Amino acid sequence: MTATMIKEFRLPDLGEGLTESEILSWKVAVGDTVTLNQVIAEVETAKAVVELPSPFAGVVAALHEQPGSVVEVGKPIVSFEVDDAGASNGGNPTAVETKAAAPQPEMAQSQTPQSQTSQAESPEADATPAKREPNLVGYGAVVEETGRPVRRARGLVQAAATTVQARPKSDDVPAERPRSTPPVRKLARDLGIDLQLVPGTGPGGLITREDVQNFTGEPEGTSAVPTAPAATGERETRTPIKGVRKFTAAAMVQSAFTAPHVTEFLTIDVTATMELLTRLKASKAFEGYKLTPLTVAAKAVLIALRNNPTLNSRWDEARQEIIQFNYVNLGIAAATPRGLTVPNIKDADRLSLRELATALSELTDTARAGKTSPSDLSGGTISITNIGVFGIDAGTPILNPGEAAIVALGAVRKAPWVVDDEIAVRQVMSLSLSFDHRLVDGEQGSRFLADLGAILSDPAMVLTMV
Repeated sequence: MTATMIKEFRLPDLGEGLTESEILSWKVAVGDTVTLNQVIAEVETAKAVVELPSPFAGVVAALHEQPGSVVEVGKPIVSFEVDDAGASNGGNPTAVETKAAAPQPEMAQSQTPQSQTSQAESPEADATPAKREPNLVGYGAVVEETGRPVRRARGLVQAAATTVQARPKSDDVPAERPRSTPPVRKLARDLGIDLQLVPGTGPGGLITREDVQNFTGEPEGTSAVPTAPAATGERETRTPIKGVRKFTAAAMVQSAFTAPHVTEFLTIDVTATMELLTRLKASKAFEGYKLTPLTVAAKAVLIALRNNPTLNSRWDEARQEIIQFNYVNLGIAAATPRGLTVPNIKDADRLSLRELATALSELTDTARAGKTSPSDLSGGTISITNIGVFGIDAGTPILNPGEAAIVALGAVRKAPWVVDDEIAVRQVMSLSLSFDHRLVDGEQGSRFLADLGAILSDPAMVLTMV
């Protein structure tokens, strides 16, 4: 009989030292046969939704976490039964292999997410704490980014795979009680029910909404005390603070209380830009490209930065240095169902207007679908927030942490404007610029805003700046 072993997959650090992720959904079930790099789960970090590929080819032996569970980096989430012949760790320094004889059929059938326990949770492990490996998930050197979107963290997944010896279910090892989903936990809190007392009837003992609703809190054979009917509508709704919203809130608080913000405003006549946009849309050269005021404004920001590079910098507190970037990773604030995200376009300053239009379209579509990768959310150097799409004229945007400036684009409106000493109806926009006063002086911020306004007021002014 072919020897097999159980390989345990621990949740990897999916980017920039993140400490936890939420299991959104499993794409496999216990007993499924999987191939190498097959997507097995979808998880949500504080920055993005990420697909996890399988680091092994084999059979799913146990799923240690339920959808909705928030798991710390380094905790086991799934175990695989693999053939001994194909169980080499491929040089992975964190994969510790232990051979085991092939389990008997009844043993394999008895292993469940609740009954299978990893070495890290065993009494032996408690007596002798495992030593951290140099490249253990969540520790060690940070993987350098290439600047290209990374949809799947395959390298990190391989680093998170460890091997434990297969063993049968034992009554001496207490099984971890299966968790419920966040909506069910909320329902239990609202009803004042302790989930530890509720028997689960869902898959693997999962506590369902029906289990909570049917729970009386009385032992079998006793009658429940009648209670008053529940109100038809809840007076308040509570939503757990987690994921992108939690990360964004912490980042904004840090930015607001770390960088001294200054905001300046400029209202301009953008009639010439809007006319240019109309001509470009009708041009064959831009056929099939999505052009918006944001597209032209983004290009104008990139051009204005050439003469005002201090706005494309970062304050390094730890090293007491000012980092001047010679490239522009342009961040675009995007409102998504998961909260505010600011993905950025790498090396945006090297893109033509058509390339920039394509990049903006792909960025916004990906963000709204919740598929933005962690690499696209990091490394930004300056940002734009387009509040005009909500009908807002101006605001005081908070800096994206680590950046020196952010531009807010207001709504384009028809308004009376003085042209050649006469009142005329023109298309008008307000620009708002917030900047870090440690990095950018008032003169530098004002010159950048003036240059940006000049380009959008008269696109021909670009000839004087390039």
